[in-house]
Amino acid sequence: MAELIGSFVILVGAFFLFSAGLGLLRMPDTYTRIQAGTKASTLGNILVLAGLGIYHPDWALKLLIVAYFILMTNPLSSHALSRAAYAIRTPMTSTTMFDALRDENSKTEKEDVAP
Repeated sequence: MAELIGSFVILVGAFFLFSAGLGLLRMPDTYTRIQAGTKASTLGNILVLAGLGIYHPDWALKLLIVAYFILMTNPLSSHALSRAAYAIRTPMTSTTMFDALRDENSKTEKEDVAP
């Protein structure tokens, strides 16, 4: 029974990993591609590791360490990538309505200029 549950959880994780790859292909600009790829791949990787932990219980501690590493590094790396893309002025899609970082940067520039 544990093999069946583990295999099902791995299959659900593989679905999320597939949707992350599909999001990278379908999204219109760099920022949404980063977001789609990171969120779905993080969940997909965690589910695959959880399924492997169910399937092979003796690997559980090692898989938990790997899952923790993924949970800590994926959001951090996507944030760094998106900030770097913004810093080199990678264009956003034309349907983007609000640029919170531009508004935040303009406030700090005004404060720096004030006497």
